[in-house]
Amino acid sequence: MFGPETVFTVPERTGKRGRPASVARPDRKPESVRALAERLPGRAWKTLACRTSPAGAKVKSRFACVRVVAAHPVVDDHLPPREEWLIIEWPKGEQAPSDYWLSNLPPETTPKRLARLARLRWTIELDYRQLKGELGLDHYEGRSYAGFHHHTALVTCAHAFLTLERLHPKAPRPA
Repeated sequence: MFGPETVFTVPERTGKRGRPASVARPDRKPESVRALAERLPGRAWKTLACRTSPAGAKVKSRFACVRVVAAHPVVDDHLPPREEWLIIEWPKGEQAPSDYWLSNLPPETTPKRLARLARLRWTIELDYRQLKGELGLDHYEGRSYAGFHHHTALVTCAHAFLTLERLHPKAPRPA
């Protein structure tokens, strides 16, 4: 990983033969994500609400969001550098960061939105499990596109209905 202070420049042509260099090269060696997280200043870390608990309370954690360039495409594949967001979660009191994410969202994306979207994965996994397990998304055995489309549309409608019921129950239910 190349940190935010890395400068990429196209090297000068050294000889008269061959194609001139066209891909920018970094001015330093790449570092591990953990090393980058450990050297971030204290002001880079913010406590942000990243998700809502089943009881409706906001769950918060410490996040740092930094623009970085992934090393593999630049070093191994000789591709031009492309900045991405590195989102690091390091809960207070922990010895090391708990999670890392790379995101290609635009540079103007707020850290609050990045943290929320990074932690959205668990919700997506629960929805997918419900679609397959309870609603039968994986039960289709037909051979036509129209049949598969019909099946998927009905499962999606059922999932939307259950999601709305879960978010806005009309009457309290016993536990």
